[in-house]
Formats: sequence, structure tokens, C-alpha cells
Amino acid sequence: MERYYQEELECASRETMVALQNEKLVKQVKHVWDNVPYYRKLMEEKGVTPDDIQSIDDLYKLPMISKYDLREAYPYGLLGCDLKKCVRIQSTSGTTGKRVVAFYTQDDVDLWEECCARAITAAGGTNEDVCQVSYGYGLFTGGPGLNGGSHKVGCLTIPTSSGNTDRQIMFIQDLQATILCCTPSYAAYLGERMKEMGLSPDEIPLKAGIFGAEAWSEEMRRDIENTLGIKAFDIYGLTELSGPGVSFECSEQSGMHINEDHFLPEIIDPDTLEVLPEGSEGELVFTSLDKEAFPLLRYRTRDICVLSREKCSCGRTLIKMKKPKGRSDDMLIIRGVNVFPSQIETVLLNYGYAANYQIIVDRKNNTDTLDVQVEMTPEMFTDNLGEIEKRQKDLIDGLKSMLGLKAKVTLVAPKTITRSEGKAVRVIDKRKI
Repeated sequence: MERYYQEELECASRETMVALQNEKLVKQVKHVWDNVPYYRKLMEEKGVTPDDIQSIDDLYKLPMISKYDLREAYPYGLLGCDLKKCVRIQSTSGTTGKRVVAFYTQDDVDLWEECCARAITAAGGTNEDVCQVSYGYGLFTGGPGLNGGSHKVGCLTIPTSSGNTDRQIMFIQDLQATILCCTPSYAAYLGERMKEMGLSPDEIPLKAGIFGAEAWSEEMRRDIENTLGIKAFDIYGLTELSGPGVSFECSEQSGMHINEDHFLPEIIDPDTLEVLPEGSEGELVFTSLDKEAFPLLRYRTRDICVLSREKCSCGRTLIKMKKPKGRSDDMLIIRGVNVFPSQIETVLLNYGYAANYQIIVDRKNNTDTLDVQVEMTPEMFTDNLGEIEKRQKDLIDGLKSMLGLKAKVTLVAPKTITRSEGKAVRVIDKRKI
């Protein structure tokens, strides 16, 4: 039997949901106009006032914002309330090292945790479950979001964070964890390690997993399900909107239900910015309908996907988004971390290298690898191995500081990276996703 955390909202009629969205949007636009000068200026430039927004049918009149605006407005320019009302920040890296900082009031935190509680409940979670949260904690939204959602459902919560795999397995075994929350690649690695330890799926107490923060294929889902003996559910979110829980999979596992009472989705053509009809493939744009501290209107996610209102066997009426197929920008997601080539370029230039480089991303043993090949300039070219190793170590440290993850760096001789007459091929992504 399908379980719901907030059945009256998750299974609301279309008329009820639209009425709620209309009411919230009108209120939110006024809130942003009154409290966010940066966005009000964009509205004024477009000739729009709050009076022009009477329902969700008027959403197209509002200006869109993107990561560029978040960088421009950093840190407080998009804050929608008095700072003393804020109780939390979460953060993700920006395109050139300036971070995206999202603010939360207590009401925002409660809303976010309720969205995560819906996801845990859709995966079969109840107050009788033991939920192990193996996403990273700290500034990253994965750990705190699912941790709060688990508390809301009433699960016994094990906040292991990521890493220390043998300890993770010990807790799963000793505390009889039934739900695992982490990145899909880490779930695959945990499964692999358990197999090495001689554990069969029947000896693993887990029954469900909630995996997100990076792209994963249906093949990878089946592998994880078979190795761990679980049902694996997808979850989607962005720090800019709150974190995981913007949308989540149900028992049907055929796309993620968007919590559209909080996040209003649109699909646009990324080139013309025209709103596309339902069922079209395009870029996903979100409006946060009731965020107080960081209320983003028409935020371009850059994720390419399709929305569908086909009836779902789970009984939820929330619109579904298909798994994103790619992005309309050059962002990579590596081990759950957002990585832009421009960030890598910034580090190289800071260390005196020309912008001749190639980024090779692969997946080995279910873990993403990042290899940055960098051309030395003629002045720094040497066959002194000690000198090359020191330069590589400096770049590894610089990239770790910028990206928050370790990359392999290979220095190569000048003019050895293939030149292109068109757009330079900076990124080679060999992952089968």
C-alpha cells in the first residue's frame, strides 16, 4: 500500500493545486518586489509590477534569473528577509569560485525537511525505520536535508555522513538500517564492499535507498538494487531552491514527482527562452512559491528534461519530471560536486598556465574520476621530474581548494593537446550515464 507524508497535498486535485499555486505566487511576487531590490530592478527593466501577476498564467511575464545573477548578487543581494530572521545557510560552488549561498528561515528549513520527508515516505519509510544518511553534511545540502526529513518521518536517524566505508557497513549491520541515503556511486561502492565481505543481499537489512546529487543510469539502479537487495529511488534538488526534495520518485520509479505546492516548474527553450508546452523537452525553470529568505522566481536550472502529468499508479497527482538528460551549460557533476571548466581554468591561470587543458571524466569502480591534463608553457617546460611533480602537486592543491574535491593532474609538453578549429573540446566525459 502506498504511503504519503502529506496526502492532502500530494494527491490534491488539479483545481485545488492551481488555486494554491495562484495564491502563493501572487503573495511571493509581492514579497520579492518589496524585499529584493536586485530582482525588483529586473522586473522594472521588463516593465512588470506585482499587479501584473494575478495567477500562474502570468508567470511568463516575470524575468528569469540564473547562476550569473546569484554570482552578481553574492552574498546578500537576493536575501528576501531581515538577516536576523535567518537561521541557516547552505552553499555550493559557483562557476569561478564564488559560491552560491542560500539562506533559510526556520520556516524554510521546516518546508525543506517536509519535502524530504515526502521522499522518505514514498520510499516506504515510517517511524519504524532506521535511516542511515551517508550524504556529506556541512555546507552541502544532501546530509542536512535527508537528516531533517528522516526526523520528520520519525525514523531512527544515523548521521554517518560520507566516507569511512567499513564503519558505514558496521552501522548498517549492527543497527539494522533499513533505508540508505547517499549518492548512487557511493551506494554502488558500499554494495561492492559488502560483496567483498561475503554478504549476500539477504544478509543486508536495507530495504530501500534514496540516491541523488549526481546522474545515474537505469543499469546502475538495477546493479545497486541487486547487490544490496533494495528498491532504489531517485531524488532531485538544488541548493538554490533548498536542496534535495524538490522532486522524488515513488513506487512506480518512472520519474520524480515535483513538490509543486512549493516549487512551480516550467520548461523553456534554452536558446529562445520561450515557454514550451507540456511534454516538450527543454530546460527546467523553477519558481519557489513560499521560500522567505531566498525566494527565487523563474530560476534557470540548466537541466534538460521533460514534464509529464500522466496518471501515476502511486496515486500522487504532483507533476513528474523525467530524469534530466543533460545540461544547457557546461557544468559537470562529479561525486555529487558541481564542477565548471571555468573554475579549473581560473586555477590554471592563477598558477601561470595558459588555457590549454583537457578535462577527462570517467567512472571507475563506481566512483567518478577527474583527470586534468595541462600544457606547460615553453618557459616552464622541463624534463626535471621533481620539478614537474611539485608543479602537479601545487595544481592538485589549488584545484582541491577551488572545487572541494581531489583531481588527478597531468602536466604535458607544450602544444601536445589537440587544437580545434571550432570550439575547443575541453571536456571528455567517458561515463556511461
